[in-house]
Amino acid sequence: MKRFKDVFIGVILGAMITASIALSGAADGAGDWSRLLPFSQQNLLVMRQARSILEMYFIDGESGPDEKDFFFGSMRGLVSATDDPYTRFVEPEQLTEENMEMEGEYGGLGMYVGARDGKMLIISPIEGTPADRAGVKPLDEILKIDEKVIVGMDQNDVVKMLRGPADTSVKIWVRRAGEADLMPFDLTREVINIKTVRIEMIDKIAYVRLNNFHHKTSSELEEALAEARSKKADGIILDMRNNPGGLLNVAVDVASQFLDGGLVVSMKGRVSRFDDALFAGEGKATDLPLVVLVNEGSASASEIVAGAIQDRGRGLLVGMKTFGKGSVQSLFNLPDNAGMYVTIARYKTPSDKVIDHKGLVPDYRVEGGPVTDKSKDAQLQKALGVMKNVILAPQNKNAN
Repeated sequence: MKRFKDVFIGVILGAMITASIALSGAADGAGDWSRLLPFSQQNLLVMRQARSILEMYFIDGESGPDEKDFFFGSMRGLVSATDDPYTRFVEPEQLTEENMEMEGEYGGLGMYVGARDGKMLIISPIEGTPADRAGVKPLDEILKIDEKVIVGMDQNDVVKMLRGPADTSVKIWVRRAGEADLMPFDLTREVINIKTVRIEMIDKIAYVRLNNFHHKTSSELEEALAEARSKKADGIILDMRNNPGGLLNVAVDVASQFLDGGLVVSMKGRVSRFDDALFAGEGKATDLPLVVLVNEGSASASEIVAGAIQDRGRGLLVGMKTFGKGSVQSLFNLPDNAGMYVTIARYKTPSDKVIDHKGLVPDYRVEGGPVTDKSKDAQLQKALGVMKNVILAPQNKNAN
């Protein structure tokens, strides 16, 4: 009887709340105000009732969500209804952190994560960071952070859990294809300072490692290519394995360094003003033979560059099929310093290929991944072989 009584009281109370809200809405009058509301009055009444029930019955209600928490939660729910993992609401504090990240410095583990098919995947670890040193790999699925199962959680909340002050620890559990058991990784957060480009010479071939597309990437790449010229490199191997992408304009700048004008990428959106075609400018290395390394951790801006180089016949791709993130997001700033990243278009390579959820297929498929000992890096060794035997050898023969 007591259980029935509690339920009955809850039902009556809910009805009373609904009635009072309806009466107050009627007293105010709809008028022009209704045109400013984000939902119908009926739906807003339901939301008001839901909040009132939480505030009254939720067991931790006294120390639970406040006005801001309810509002931000509603915004996340609104945006998640698109069912697009890249369209997301970002709270003010997180937006500040992400802007810092685009500048090339932030605190965390050094890995990029993204949602796909209901899974929270590691897109790629950043070279030289805690995640990279621990051995996490692209397409590892994160299932647990410390003692909390994160399956079904919002991507923003997962990122918050992974980030934190330097010298603090976090444990992640991942599922890896081909492994029967979950794999634990104990990681210590660091201040991540990202240098996006580095270069070294391997047998007169300039090996250029490009691990991200940030504000500084274009200038860093120009310096690397100038060094390759000064050392009289015979060719360039551009390594974009585990490069999760970044800024679209930087991707075009990077492609421009290797292309002699022409189309880099086109975009098609729902709104015509987002339709665009971006073209290469004047580059510094348009005549040096080129091989590009890619893998399943190469995404977004990496795929724009690799797709343009492949389609335009500028170079050959070696490695594994890329991640397949072929959509463009734009940041819409909101009045309270929060923001929304919204997928506004999907891009196509110069030959009109759609990459989203498909990826790029390399000219030479080679399994493996980056390793410290380059002599044991099967993909890099294949790229060197393609450069020397497929590209340079015929050129030298014709020259003779």
